[in-house]
Amino acid sequence: MLLLDHVSIPVKDLARCKPFYEAIMHALGAEKVYDESDAVGFGARCNADDDAHSYLTVLASPGANTDPRRHWCFKAGNREIVRSVYAAGLAHGGRDDGAPGLRPHYHEHYYAAFLLDPEGNRVEAVCHRAE
Repeated sequence: MLLLDHVSIPVKDLARCKPFYEAIMHALGAEKVYDESDAVGFGARCNADDDAHSYLTVLASPGANTDPRRHWCFKAGNREIVRSVYAAGLAHGGRDDGAPGLRPHYHEHYYAAFLLDPEGNRVEAVCHRAE
């Protein structure tokens, strides 16, 4: 079951944040499907014939703010993708918030990496599968 249909992440400076999101979404295999001056979108939108997708929009918003308890977690198909997301994020303006590794306090195979985007939004890539 996919719990989220779509989500939007507001940022104050889209031009500064866009390379970060383009890089991590590319590492996750999410296609960029929308690119305007005030928003960029990734993934696939659901429709009446196929509702098994999810979609992310990163929006320019002058009122955007960060909260250290809020974060967005993206599923990765394997641990190499988690490592790729982390490296891509760091190379495109992100900051480390937890290097790739096992987080056994969640479950024995929980492998994740945490980043802060250029404005401080917390993002995570996770693989739940054994290596």
